Amino acid sequence: MSYTLHRLLLAGFVVTAPFLHAAAQSTAPSETPEAAYTRVVTERAAKIVATIQPLEPKKVEPVRDLIAEQYRRLNDLDEQKKAQLTALKAQPKEAQTEEAKKAIEAKSTAALTKLHAQYLKKLGRHLSPAQIDQVKDGMTYGVLPITIKAYNDMLPNLTEAQKTQIVAWLTEAREHAMDAGSSKEKHAWFGKYKGKINNYLSAAGIDMNQAGKDWQARRAAANSK
Repeated sequence: MSYTLHRLLLAGFVVTAPFLHAAAQSTAPSETPEAAYTRVVTERAAKIVATIQPLEPKKVEPVRDLIAEQYRRLNDLDEQKKAQLTALKAQPKEAQTEEAKKAIEAKSTAALTKLHAQYLKKLGRHLSPAQIDQVKDGMTYGVLPITIKAYNDMLPNLTEAQKTQIVAWLTEAREHAMDAGSSKEKHAWFGKYKGKINNYLSAAGIDMNQAGKDWQARRAAANSK
């Protein structure tokens, strides 16, 4: 397996130019690409573990290793799907059917679903449900709590039923985003569900466009004080 810096993005990292430069600078001349990949995913996992509160010291290393291994497995599945799609494109035109492509996608989705369940089960041996939620947020850049707060700030008159539905949909989005290969794909899952939420609120009579403008005005006024 070829571990390139590009694959760090597929493993779920926000890769910026400074990050790539720093990674290149910090890689020892004798370090193999695979060793560098392992080091970086382990460091990323350690940062997530550092946010888990409370966490017994004896659990830090096993939980870190579980998260790092999940990144590796997700990356492997993503690479397998890409290889299969590439192989399909190399087939005669008549073989490149939509059904063949869907079959590859379905197989990949099934594998992700299985891996997702196994991962949560393993985490459950060390962490409480609340701590597992912290891991999920760490793997998805904290988008869920940030978005919930934004909706509550923008729409202070939401009913309890509406708040519950928003949380439910964003929680579902996070489950999908956890398994996404890149930052862009993770945010796309939340974007999909935010569209669903906005349609739901609009159907309830809320002018989301105006609500957004009013919210920005309130924030601007608060910042000017």
